[in-house]
Amino acid sequence: MAGHEFFDPADRKRPLADPTAAEPLAAEDPRQSCDPAFKHGVVVGFDGSTSSERALAYAVGMAHRSGSGLIIVHVANRLPTTVWAGCEPPVFVDVPDHRTEVLGLELACAEYLAEVPWILVERGGDICHELEEVGREYEADAIVVGSTHGIVGRIFGSVAGRLAKRAQRPVIVIP
Repeated sequence: MAGHEFFDPADRKRPLADPTAAEPLAAEDPRQSCDPAFKHGVVVGFDGSTSSERALAYAVGMAHRSGSGLIIVHVANRLPTTVWAGCEPPVFVDVPDHRTEVLGLELACAEYLAEVPWILVERGGDICHELEEVGREYEADAIVVGSTHGIVGRIFGSVAGRLAKRAQRPVIVIP
């Protein structure tokens, strides 16, 4: 691939860039850089639930008032295999999640999103980690999430609570 150099993990030394070369060396971060139009935007976790719809409505208003973009994040399901196998340490298994496609179509038809520029980002893994990672990548001004209701949140801890403890940017929890 032109413009990208991949280094063997065992090779800790990177070659120095040749000042006469036409292209500089690729950046250390393997993730694709984000769209600059959404830098300093508002990140919102969205899964289609009632609480995430309220969080999305708040985030739309916040992005509109600040004149920034909206980064809607859907984290695909990953379930611990320990639930089925009873083994230690916890291992995560990817479960096909077609919900992102459905959510994307629903969001594309939503009139209230016409007020702000927005993108839908799909991630897989731990919800708190992925929301914070997207916030870091886009240098988000805030992360908006809905509160967790029900027994799952009481047993495993709410996403909002865990995110508020670890986030490096403001977290807004919408009841």
